[in-house]
Amino acid sequence: MSQIVIEAGPFTFDAKLEIELAPETCKAFAKAMPYESQLVHVRWSGEGVWIPLGNHDFGVGYENHTSHPAPGQFILYPGGISETEILLAYGGVDFSSKMGQLAGNHFITITSNQDKLFELGNKVLWEGAQKIRFRMA
Repeated sequence: MSQIVIEAGPFTFDAKLEIELAPETCKAFAKAMPYESQLVHVRWSGEGVWIPLGNHDFGVGYENHTSHPAPGQFILYPGGISETEILLAYGGVDFSSKMGQLAGNHFITITSNQDKLFELGNKVLWEGAQKIRFRMA
């Protein structure tokens, strides 16, 4: 099953796990669902929000990785040069850290309410951390 629901701040999004493009990342993340955390605004990457995960190890390497996710795409950076993290692009993103440019695995794509992404990003930017919850549909 690849359909998931994401509740972020006051918004609800339908989304799909990109199982064919990032099978190992999707499998590892699906095991963690339902998954709850906090979204904070990115520091280096542009118009994105992220879930910092410190040293958490999902046990995956690079697959379907990019430095420029499109709005509505989630990427998982498996760690290494910088801390493990999940990032959601709501606008233009050049995925980076204080160590330089990074690449993360594109593993989730939002399929509904994409018109609310910029509003979510601005809410996180101006009002602070917002709750996020991922669950199977």
